[in-house]
Amino acid sequence: MYILGISAFYHDSAAALIRDGEIIAAAQEERFSRKKHDFRFPQHAIDYCLQEADVTPADLDFVAFYDKPLLKFERLIETYLAYAPVGLRSFIMGIPLWMRQKLHLPREIDRGLNRQYKGRYVFTDHHESHAASAFFPSPFQEAAILTLDGVGEWATATFGVGRGNRIELTHELRFPHSLGLLYSAFTYFTGFRVNSGEYKLMGLAPYGEPRYKDVILDKLIDLKEDGSFRMDMSYFNYCQGLTMTGPKMNGLFQGPPRRPESPLSQREMDIAASIQVVTEEIMLRSARHVREQTGMSNLVLAGGVALNCVGNGRILREGGFENFWIQPAAGDAGGALGAALFVWHQLLDEPRDVDNVNDLQHASFLGPCFSHDEIRTTLDNIGAIYHYHEDENDLVEAVAEEIASEKIIGHFMGRMEFGPRALGARSILGDARSIKMQSVMNLKIKFRESFRPFAPCVLREDVHEWFDMKPNQDSPYMLLVADVRKEKHLPLDGQTDGLAGVDRLLKVVRSTVPAITHVDYSARVQTVDPERHGRFYHLLKRFKEKTGCPVIVNTSFNIRGEPIVCTPQDAYRCFMVTNMDVLVLENFVLHKQEQPQAKQHEVDAHLAKFDLD
Repeated sequence: MYILGISAFYHDSAAALIRDGEIIAAAQEERFSRKKHDFRFPQHAIDYCLQEADVTPADLDFVAFYDKPLLKFERLIETYLAYAPVGLRSFIMGIPLWMRQKLHLPREIDRGLNRQYKGRYVFTDHHESHAASAFFPSPFQEAAILTLDGVGEWATATFGVGRGNRIELTHELRFPHSLGLLYSAFTYFTGFRVNSGEYKLMGLAPYGEPRYKDVILDKLIDLKEDGSFRMDMSYFNYCQGLTMTGPKMNGLFQGPPRRPESPLSQREMDIAASIQVVTEEIMLRSARHVREQTGMSNLVLAGGVALNCVGNGRILREGGFENFWIQPAAGDAGGALGAALFVWHQLLDEPRDVDNVNDLQHASFLGPCFSHDEIRTTLDNIGAIYHYHEDENDLVEAVAEEIASEKIIGHFMGRMEFGPRALGARSILGDARSIKMQSVMNLKIKFRESFRPFAPCVLREDVHEWFDMKPNQDSPYMLLVADVRKEKHLPLDGQTDGLAGVDRLLKVVRSTVPAITHVDYSARVQTVDPERHGRFYHLLKRFKEKTGCPVIVNTSFNIRGEPIVCTPQDAYRCFMVTNMDVLVLENFVLHKQEQPQAKQHEVDAHLAKFDLD
C-alpha cells in the first residue's frame, strides 16, 4: 500500500512516500525548484517520490495533507476580526492566496497528480502530523511526545504519549501564545529573516550576555512552572500586521529593530543571548512537566522549535528522560512524512516494528541519488576535468589526504538528506584542526556572516573523548549541542584581551579543533557510524588514521540564499563560484585548479541570481 504525504503553502513544502509503513522517499520542494524555503505546491518533490518508488498517482492508496486548512482559515478570520480594522493590509495581502489555492486543496492536489488519483484525501491535524513524524519513526515502543512550533491550526505546542501504533495528544498551548513565534519575533527584531534566520539568532547568542532575560520574563511573557506561558500581545504585531513586533517593543530594548544587513552591535548579541536562555528554560520546563505527567522514560520531539539544538541539549542533560529522539526534519517539511505515517498506523491500525535501538528514518537519506553514468555524462557535457576512482579505498585515501591538507571539499554522495541539516551526503567538509577554516568557509565559501559557527562530524566511538557526551552516544542528525571536552581546550594566554563581539571567535584559538569550537566552547555534534554512514564513516576513519583526530568540519553544500544542492549540476555550479578546492561526486574527484576558468562576468551573473539578503 502506498501513501503520499504532502506539506505545502506555508513554509518548506515537501512530499514523502511510504510503502506498507516503510519510508521510501522524502524531499523538500526547495531542493528541486532552487527557491529557498519554497512554500508552493511541492510538484517536483511529489514527482521525485513517485519516480523513486516507480509508481504513478493511480497506484496511490491514500494521499494525506499535513494540516486542516479550514481550521487554519477559521483561526485567521477570527484573528483578523478580533483586531479589525487594524490588520486590513495584512488581510488584503493574505486572503487572495487562500481563496485561490489554500481553500481548494483537493483541486490543487488533483492537478498535481495529473488527475490520475481516485482515492481519498486525508487531512491530519498539524500537530498530529508533527507528533506522528516524531514517534512513528522513532526507536521506541512507547514514548512521551512533545511538539513545539509557530502555529498549526490553533495549537502552538502539544504533548501526549505514543504507544505501539497509536499516538494521543492530550494537552495543547494555543495561538497567539507561541514559543516558535516568540523566537521568530526576536529573529525579526535582531534584523534576520523570519523562518530562516532563527539559526543565526541561536548562533549569535553565545557572543552576548542575557541582560534582557528579566525584561522578557517580566514584560513580554508570563511563564509558568509547567512551561506554559501567556504573551503580552501589545508588544507584538504578528496577529494583525506585516511585522513580528510593534513599536512598544522598541522601548524595552533601547531602540527599533536592527535593519537587515546593517552591522551587528552588542545590543543584538545580548538580545540573542537573552531570548535563547528564555527559550531553553521554556523547553526544559515543558519537558520536565511532560516527564512528570506521562511517567515515560523516552521522549520524542518535533516542530520547528525542535531545531533549537542548544535547547535540545538542555533537555537531554536535564529533562529527566533516559532516551530522547528528535525528528530530523522537525519543521513543516517533516509534517508530510508524519501525515503519511499517521494514516498507516493511526487510521489503518497497522503495526510498528521497533527494536528500541535503531530508528526507522534510514539516517534521513531519503532524497534522490545519481548513478556514476549520470554523473559522468553531466561532467562530460559541462567539459569538466575529473579523476575517476574505481576502488573505493583509493577514493577514501585521496579525499582524506585532501582534508588533512586543509583543502575545502564539496562532498556529494548517495541519497540527499531530508531535513535542514547536511549529514555527509550534500556537505562541505574541512579540517577541524585548522585555525583559518572557520573564517575561510564563512566568507569565501558560504558568503555568509563571519560569526556563524560550524558543526563537527565525529566518529561515534570517539565522541566521548572529544565532547561532553556519553560513550557511543548517538547524535546522527546534528540536533544536539555539547561542549568540547576541557582536555581539548587551549590556554587563552591573553588572546581575548581587548576583543569584543565576533573577534572573540575569529581571533582566538580555543581548542585543538578551533574550526568547530564556538565562542562558548560548544559544538553542534553529528556522530558518524558504519551502520548508517558507510563510506562517509570510512572517510573519517581514514582521516583519523592520518591525523590522530576523528573530527572534521561539516556544513551544508550551498551558499547563502541557496538551498542545499540536489543534483550534480547544482554541486558543480556551487563548486565553481566559490573558493572550494575539491569536488567529490560519488567516485569522481575534481580539482578547482584543473577546471576550465570561468569568465568573471559569468560568475557575477551566476551570483546575481541568488538572494543574498
